[in-house]
Amino acid sequence: MSLALVLAHHPSPIGDIRLVTDTEGGLRALDFDGFDDRMLRLLRLHYGEVSLTPGTAPAPVTEALTAYFDGDLRALDAVPTVTGGTDFQRSVWAALRAIPPGETEGYGELAARIGRPSASRAVGAANGANPVAIVVPCHRVIGASGSLTGFGGGLPRKAWLLEHERRHAGGRLL
Repeated sequence: MSLALVLAHHPSPIGDIRLVTDTEGGLRALDFDGFDDRMLRLLRLHYGEVSLTPGTAPAPVTEALTAYFDGDLRALDAVPTVTGGTDFQRSVWAALRAIPPGETEGYGELAARIGRPSASRAVGAANGANPVAIVVPCHRVIGASGSLTGFGGGLPRKAWLLEHERRHAGGRLL
């Protein structure tokens, strides 16, 4: 038996976004147009077989995304996410949500913050397996040298998101 989920589309300044929600309104995945294979791979990895029915995302999710792109960077804080993954992955994803908008953190810093200072590579792998981009802000993690590294939606989108947040939060990026 497969997990029944709803697939919706939402426009954004950085391209069409795919939103996958469950029947309770929890956001299970957020990815970009053209990255459907990655999104489906992560959904299957976390939940096994899934069935996606075209539909409408819950208003609180789309309203929060619209507000975020309009400059209200904290609007995403209230979006409920439901993720599979291991306990370690979920601890990394929770720590990602604690990085303030407009700020960045290195993989090593994030590993130390979750009490696993030698696990920066595992943190990077968990970051890459995050199924809920933007809401679980994996784009806020950068390389040790301050360079932009891996982002499932591509480095130009990561750069755009970080600049958007810097501009609206007044925070330092690097």
